[in-house]
Amino acid sequence: MNPCLKHSCSLCCHNTEMMLTAEDIERIEGLGYRDFFLKRDGFFMLKNVDGKCIFLDENGRCSIYEHRPEGCRYYPMVYDISSKKVVLDNYCPYSREFSLENEEKLRDLAMRIMNRR
Repeated sequence: MNPCLKHSCSLCCHNTEMMLTAEDIERIEGLGYRDFFLKRDGFFMLKNVDGKCIFLDENGRCSIYEHRPEGCRYYPMVYDISSKKVVLDNYCPYSREFSLENEEKLRDLAMRIMNRR
């Protein structure tokens, strides 16, 4: 079972800085959502409302879980730009319950985001 669901944790959804791909935006807009992202430093990012992801509901669950952004699907794996490596984010209290899987896919995602600015 996914540790996030197992522990009912949504810490990563608070003050999120999740970057979005054009495909993420298109998929979520296809659900009827508008005004859920902003552009900062040349990147498209999920909006926060009252310090949490716009899609985090009052029960601490993602309201678009099946359609969530690609980066959310990989978290707590993150691409560390300085080392150019995929690592587990220490911010996640359950990161030790995850393993580094799909590193290449996450690296490809990071490159797609970086090259689309």
